Amino acid sequence: MRKLMIGNEALARGLYEAGCQIVSSYPGTPSTEITEFAATYKEIKSEWAPNEKVGLEVAFGASLAGARSACCMKHVGLNVAADPLFTLSYTGVTAGLVLIVADDPAMHSSQNEQDSRHYAIAAKVPMLEPADSAEAKAFAKEAYAMSEQFDTPVMIRMCTRIAHAQCAVELEDRIETGLRPYVKNPQKYIMTPANAKNRHPFVEKRMSELAELAETSELNRIEGTGKKIGIITSGTCYQYVKEVFQNDPDVRIFKLGLVHPLPLRKLRAFAESVDRAVVIEELDPVIETACKAAGISVEGKNLFSCIGEFNQAVIAKAFGLPDAPCYHLEASVPVRPPVMCAGCPHRGMYYVMSKMKLTVLGDIGCYTLGSAQPLNALDSTLCMGASVSGLHGFNKAKGPESEGKTVCVIGDSTFMHSGMTGLVNISYNNTNSTVVILDNSITGMTGHQQNPTTGYNIYGDPAAKVDLEALCHAIGIRRVRVVDPYDLSACEAALKEELAAPEASVIISRRPCVLLKYVKAKPALSVDPAKCRSCKKCMGLGCPAIHMENKKACIDPTLCVGCGVCEQLCAFQAIGGKDQS
Repeated sequence: MRKLMIGNEALARGLYEAGCQIVSSYPGTPSTEITEFAATYKEIKSEWAPNEKVGLEVAFGASLAGARSACCMKHVGLNVAADPLFTLSYTGVTAGLVLIVADDPAMHSSQNEQDSRHYAIAAKVPMLEPADSAEAKAFAKEAYAMSEQFDTPVMIRMCTRIAHAQCAVELEDRIETGLRPYVKNPQKYIMTPANAKNRHPFVEKRMSELAELAETSELNRIEGTGKKIGIITSGTCYQYVKEVFQNDPDVRIFKLGLVHPLPLRKLRAFAESVDRAVVIEELDPVIETACKAAGISVEGKNLFSCIGEFNQAVIAKAFGLPDAPCYHLEASVPVRPPVMCAGCPHRGMYYVMSKMKLTVLGDIGCYTLGSAQPLNALDSTLCMGASVSGLHGFNKAKGPESEGKTVCVIGDSTFMHSGMTGLVNISYNNTNSTVVILDNSITGMTGHQQNPTTGYNIYGDPAAKVDLEALCHAIGIRRVRVVDPYDLSACEAALKEELAAPEASVIISRRPCVLLKYVKAKPALSVDPAKCRSCKKCMGLGCPAIHMENKKACIDPTLCVGCGVCEQLCAFQAIGGKDQS
């Protein structure tokens, strides 16, 4: 049976068919749906881990016990998981272990354009890169076979386009692998220096064997017989190349599926068989650099940028082919910048922070949107959990000068991911810092995944719920208070009092995301045009439900959820709870 699937769904199907039993991940676009789809198979025990490091360590433990396992994350999540990854390369596996990482060229939903191929090279583990959904499923199964054959974790590199594009996938039956026997083996799995020294030669030998495999693997193939231009490519770029050149008799393509280690002998022969060899790869010149280091004559980044995504037009232009068939929308699509939703619980707190002219260190999540106009509430955003640690450093450097007017914000999921340790540091190393936890009862930006503070697991079943107030107290913070972000006066009072306090404090701004199914919207508010003085103070919220019409404020009833925040700003009582027009 064939089914149309996005790449992430197909990859989850591949995990299922390969007999994967455990998946532990942290949500991150564009990887999130892999674990969500995996959770639909009752044979796979899936879970959201507090962060990517924990997820990979869970996968390691499952592999150690003899179960095929997987861990999924986005590219920046791999930074968090790097610690176990590098040593996992030394220990190897018992049952197959697959680490799936999704890169985000063009930064559709990320803070950088990191190229995860560098991690495979540095950690000395193989990496596969599918070019469509069918390959995503097939490569998942291949990864497990490779993992167990070569005693190694195997990485699969996805990217935004492959993760979310669709193609037909052939569905096959699941292979039940059961549990491999667990045998105590301290020399293999206890990485003391003496044992690690003995494992390092194994890693180097394994990479040599994998390099030999790359020379004959069907994952790497040559298409076409052209002699003028030879193109070396993989992943999304392969699809663009196929569309641009469409059976051009002068073009030959070397399509890589195993992108580390590379089949250098085969690539050298390929380059020597054509008049001109060109590497087409998004982001960094990883393949190009490896080829040139091996003495293979290729072109690459002299023609293409290392910034952003490619498309058919980019490739056509590089080869002087303006008339090449390139598919694009004829109509222009209106720009829709990301914005916090109408009724977003973060807006009220941000408005107050902006009004108070506070310095605000931000974090990763939908609350990062508070940096946009007209709120302009944030001063920095670095990585998960950095707001809390950064606040401590900022206040350490500036002292009392900043302690009374500087705060940080972090979401409930991000706090569990990597904010807790920063708060421990504030308590332990003693700065008078005020941390604001924006608790919207969900992991919002990635699509409403559960987290340890929500009381539910990935399946929606009841689970242990972390008590944020008790946790903050246990960490050593004595001043912990909860406010409703829809209550502007309460938010302002809390900020003023905690910033004036002589010790560290935590403010929990608690109200669930308005998009959660159980959150019921109130009747929409409206503006009485006779009372409106066109002061535009309500526009300062940046709420998408409010706009100016005929020089009067107007509220779109299809967007308004009746949160009442704008009503608190109107000095003329022009905003009310019923149609006043």
